[in-house]
Amino acid sequence: MSDDILFEKRGHAGFVTLNRPKALNALSFDMVRALARQLTEWESDPQIAHIVVTGAGDKAFCAGGDIRSIYDARQAGETEGLSAFFRDEYLLNAQIKAYPKPYIALINGIVMGGGVGVSVHGTHRIGTEKTMFAMPETGIGFFPDVGGTYFLPRMPKKSGVYCALSAGRLKQGDALATGVLTHAVSADSLADLEASLETATDIGAALAPFLVTPERGPVSEHLEEIGKAFSAESVEEVLNRLDASDTEFAQKAAAAIRGKSPTSVLIAFEQMKRGGDLSFNECMKLEYRIVSRILQGTEFYEGIRAVLVDKDQNPNWTPSQFGQVDSADLASYFEEPQGGDLPLA
Repeated sequence: MSDDILFEKRGHAGFVTLNRPKALNALSFDMVRALARQLTEWESDPQIAHIVVTGAGDKAFCAGGDIRSIYDARQAGETEGLSAFFRDEYLLNAQIKAYPKPYIALINGIVMGGGVGVSVHGTHRIGTEKTMFAMPETGIGFFPDVGGTYFLPRMPKKSGVYCALSAGRLKQGDALATGVLTHAVSADSLADLEASLETATDIGAALAPFLVTPERGPVSEHLEEIGKAFSAESVEEVLNRLDASDTEFAQKAAAAIRGKSPTSVLIAFEQMKRGGDLSFNECMKLEYRIVSRILQGTEFYEGIRAVLVDKDQNPNWTPSQFGQVDSADLASYFEEPQGGDLPLA
């Protein structure tokens, strides 16, 4: 068993620790598979009443998946099996969503990408004042996956669509107001909260003494404006509505969207439109279709190069303009992949 993820029975609880603090607890393929196996084992264990997931260190709960390894494999010419990580990760997300026991994520610090996938689908998402949520995938030529197709369109006033397109960040107050978090606590109380959860028979009662009321954040302040802009029927119209606003918030959102991969933004917008009407498992199947197609292209690898490898923060997107993205090419991301759909009922 790798030390990158730790499992421990403490009282009535099964504790999971994502244990790669130097890598901001980014999920590796081995961690994904180990967590899936352990959840399966604990599901039938009568001594385990609920699951508690934490991240080592105080910087991040989990900052995403270990996508650098996928880039390195592609660079080495190892193109077979690149989708296996995402297949197993998406199956894990579905397992967490359907888990029959309470699944409690204690979020302290950064929670992005794959970290969202192992937290937001649980029954309890408890965040501290250090919480910083984002789905930054359009900035690396990717798309907001790990169940983003399901939960982002269901966030109030199109705030999830805003997050998907702009990679907008939510701190504790905004994350609670939009439903990313179910509860807010202080980071100083986490050790005592964990101890309480070890013996808790009523999770709500165990949480109650620790709950705090966070300050409102900028997204909460601008929910009405977000709703008006991001309810548009096209990315072009979203940008037009943001451009027509005289608020700094709208101008920053428009600039952020224009800095992302045009292909990724258009994929994410279509993904958000479809996801609101799909079941969770249907959403995961859709994401597997998208990722299977993305792995065959160039945008994702160019995004990783610019952000994680060369770190010049200057990706060369192809095409570079929204109007240059071919509609037939865009449609191909939503078709069944050659190897078949994700095996979910």
